[in-house]
Amino acid sequence: MKRNKIIFILTFIFGGLIMNAQETLPIYSDYLSDNVYLVHPSAAGVGNCGKIRLTARSQWAGVSDAPQLQTLSFHTRVGEKSAIGGIIFNDQNGFHSQKGIVGTYAYHIDLGHLDDANQLSFGLSMMLVENSVDESSFLIPDPAITQIVQSRNYVNADFSMAYHNSGFFSYFTAKNLLLSARNLYSDTYESLNLRRYLFTVGHYFGNDNSSIQLEPSIMAQVVERTGEKFVDFNIKAYKRLPEAQIWAGLSYRQGFDGNNIEELKYITPIVGVNFNKFMVSYTYTKQSGDFLFDDGAYHQISLGMNILCRTPRASGCPNLNSSF
Repeated sequence: MKRNKIIFILTFIFGGLIMNAQETLPIYSDYLSDNVYLVHPSAAGVGNCGKIRLTARSQWAGVSDAPQLQTLSFHTRVGEKSAIGGIIFNDQNGFHSQKGIVGTYAYHIDLGHLDDANQLSFGLSMMLVENSVDESSFLIPDPAITQIVQSRNYVNADFSMAYHNSGFFSYFTAKNLLLSARNLYSDTYESLNLRRYLFTVGHYFGNDNSSIQLEPSIMAQVVERTGEKFVDFNIKAYKRLPEAQIWAGLSYRQGFDGNNIEELKYITPIVGVNFNKFMVSYTYTKQSGDFLFDDGAYHQISLGMNILCRTPRASGCPNLNSSF
């Protein structure tokens, strides 16, 4: 009980910082669960199948009012070059919450033969986000908040580019391009610079005749307002079975924000299986270091289904060529 109170107090103190640093859809490691579209809009319709993905994430297991995140996403190719996508998300963090809806249009240009994986892609997402704060459970109300429960809406946009060539893949995304304004915490409007830049590069090694296929990748992100930098070092391994495909991944996230105390460090193992047109995966994230909010871990389940599939290309990474 004492530990739970301490965590709640820390969440209260740093709540504003957390919300400013992670407005709109938070960036975790769920993109490694065959869900790149959550991070990069140019991944909408990039492969041979349309994809429906549902994720549920729980942090600090066993702690009341701990952060929770749920997402439902869909994207598919429309015609030969265009694609559309959409995301609905619900992100709760103690007395803060945000709900959002995202719409995406993507355009894919083949640079070689249609059967070759040599493709340049562009994507643009527009989103509507509702921020809410609920002070009804406070023993001592915050004087800066004039209403017990209040919410504000704002819009934002992401722009993304991608390039695929055989097993090579790369993405660049500029997130939260608009300087949104809100007055959720005071009577005056504050300008929100939520811009974040992400770059992903990786390569898929192997083919159907290989016993195990490997996919190393790196994703770097920079937060414009604070100068924070994070890098994910990832490795995934795939194994084909007669009726399914099993895979596992390991991600290590390192922060580079010049913190004199300790940089952010996360270790995330992931396991999953593809069967027919269905996918299920489990993600476990553990923060490492000497200074931790809690000893508890972060758990996430992802469920997926591929629809409207077309003939796969002769080569390409799993995000480009769905195995089943």
